[in-house]
Amino acid sequence: MGDNLILKVMAKALIPVIILFALYVQFHGDYSPGGGFQAGVIFSSAVLLYALVFGLDAAAKVLPDKALIATASLGVLIYAGTGVASMFLGGEYLNYSVLGKTAQSGQHLGIIVIELGVGLTVAATMLLIFFTFARRTRAQ
Repeated sequence: MGDNLILKVMAKALIPVIILFALYVQFHGDYSPGGGFQAGVIFSSAVLLYALVFGLDAAAKVLPDKALIATASLGVLIYAGTGVASMFLGGEYLNYSVLGKTAQSGQHLGIIVIELGVGLTVAATMLLIFFTFARRTRAQ
């Protein structure tokens, strides 16, 4: 993008707001529209904006591929681990009722944990796809 000062200042102002909105969507997805998938895409759009304004190399320093792969794997592990924890507590796979003192509190906790795993996986996967395609076109 060169030395476009206005663009860099606006990006620095918008990126924290976008991340904050992603966190809102993530943790209020059980009460309102949204959840892990939407929050993951919103979060990855903030990093995408950073990469477009400050350069792909700067974004890769902030979130290297190894960290993104680990994050995507952690999200899948959280999702699957919640189901296994339900089974160990006497319920079926992903039956959140057994996770809390009451069935309702267990459902609430289970949904939050599952959506967190989905959000981590989606954000990391979207960024890995973006970095892969961006590097490919830059190399040619």
